[in-house]
This record gives sequence, C-alpha cells and structure tokens, in this order.
Amino acid sequence: MKSGFVSIVGRPNVGKSSLLNSILERKIAITSNVSGTTRNIIQGIYNDDDCQIIFIDTPGIHKPVNKLGTMMNKKAYTMIDDVDIVLFLIDVTKDFGKGDNFILEKLKLLNKPVLLVLNKVDLIDKRRILELINRYKDLYDFKEIIPISATKYDNIDDLIKTIKKYLPHNEKYYNDDEITNISKNFLIAEIVREKLLNLTTKEVPHTITCVVESFEDMDNYIDIGVLIIVDRDNLKKIIIGKNGSMLKKVGILARVDIEELLGKKVNLKTYVKTIEDWREKEKYLNELGFNELN
Repeated sequence: MKSGFVSIVGRPNVGKSSLLNSILERKIAITSNVSGTTRNIIQGIYNDDDCQIIFIDTPGIHKPVNKLGTMMNKKAYTMIDDVDIVLFLIDVTKDFGKGDNFILEKLKLLNKPVLLVLNKVDLIDKRRILELINRYKDLYDFKEIIPISATKYDNIDDLIKTIKKYLPHNEKYYNDDEITNISKNFLIAEIVREKLLNLTTKEVPHTITCVVESFEDMDNYIDIGVLIIVDRDNLKKIIIGKNGSMLKKVGILARVDIEELLGKKVNLKTYVKTIEDWREKEKYLNELGFNELN
C-alpha cells in the first residue's frame, strides 16, 4: 500500500482548486477568477485499491500587497515543506512569468519530487504542448511534466498514475469514506462566497467572509442561515442589490451546490452585515456566555 501527502502549488488562478475537484470528482474547493479565492489549506483525500493520496490545495503564491497576502503565502510555504510530493501547476495560456519563477526558486530548495503540471492545455494548439514541455524541462529537474485540463478532466488518470510512482509505502492515514478534512459548515459558507465572487467580480474583494450561523436538519429539508461579513457599508449595498436582487441570485446558485453536497433539499437564508456589526454581536453573545457561530 502506498500513501502520502501531495501539495498543489502555483500562482493564483492557475486552476489548483479545479484540479482538486476534478481528481475527487466532487466539489470541495471553490473556484473563481478572483485572485486569492482560496484562503485556507484544504485537504482532499483520494482513495483507490492500492493507494491513498492526500491532496493539499494551497492559496496561490504571489507577491503580497497586504497582510492577507503575506499570510496566504506563509500557509502555502508551510504545506510545501511538510509533504511527500509537490505538484507545480502552471497556466499554459500565460507566459512563465516572474510569479512562476518566484515559486520555482522556492521549490529548488526542496529535497522531494516536484512534478510540473501544465494546466488548461485544451485552450491552446496541441502542437504547442510539446514545445512547452521542451522549454520547461530545462528550467529544473522536474521528475515528470504532465499536461492536463482540470476543467475537462483531460489526463487526470495519467496524473494519478504518475503521482503513485513517487508515493512512499505507508498505511492509509484516513478511512476510505473520508473525502476531506474540512467541516460541512465550512464548505457551505465557501459555496456562498464563491457565488458572491463570481457574480460581483471586481466590485467585491476576496476578503469577504461567510459564516454558517444556523443549521437545522428537518424531516424533508435542511434550514441553513449564512452570514456574509463585509468591511464597509457600500459593499453591503452591492451584495444585497436593488430590492435584494443580488442576494437572491447568490442564494439560488448556492442552494443548488449545497443540496448536491448534502443530498437533501435546502432552505437557504443569507444575511449581510459589516464586520463592525458582527463584532458587536459576537461581543454581546460572549458576554452572555453563548456562541451561536458554528
């Protein structure tokens, strides 16, 4: 039996979360065109007859411009050091730039297999793929270079087979029925955040936070309340929209994914508050000795 930890690293928006979702054939990490969508370390667990691979989706490594960016980079660096294999994911529709070089220099310090994964090959002429492989093989002694399309599921099976070659012999770390280490409530909150980011694009920064405030499993449906936390009032107005139109769209789209996740009908309620209002509420609850946040 082989098992081990595999970190997926790369610049923002190269398709790390899409790759993780494709490997597991289900959604556990949100995707968006907004840089910095993934802010947390998310583990996805792949099982088959002869191996277990614990994939770690990291925040995109980039030149930080604020404290959040610095924190995200720090998280990603930590998960490079403590794994068995690193997948370095790049977007073939873009040139290998300073950001990629920055990551590559970090990887050169590692004493572990690094596989270069060329993502989005469905968007380029097939004749260019061989050219790119020949170009990138001289940058570093990558153990393998694998072209894929995460969104089209192209070559995912070959990627898994390649990873297996470099996995250590170990017992399984998780039970076969475990797919991720993150909680159901976290997944629900992230689904709502994903819909917000995709519907509002640059209007709403990726620093918004969503929190599941209530979760009640009824006989025929699940009643869920999600609080959307923003840092200023004008964002609150954008997210609510005219006569609540934007919030309604978010709820409709999020409910589809949440019902698929939970396997049951969902009654989803969403609320928007500024971080100042939320802090006051949290302080009030703490004074009473309660904490209604899940």
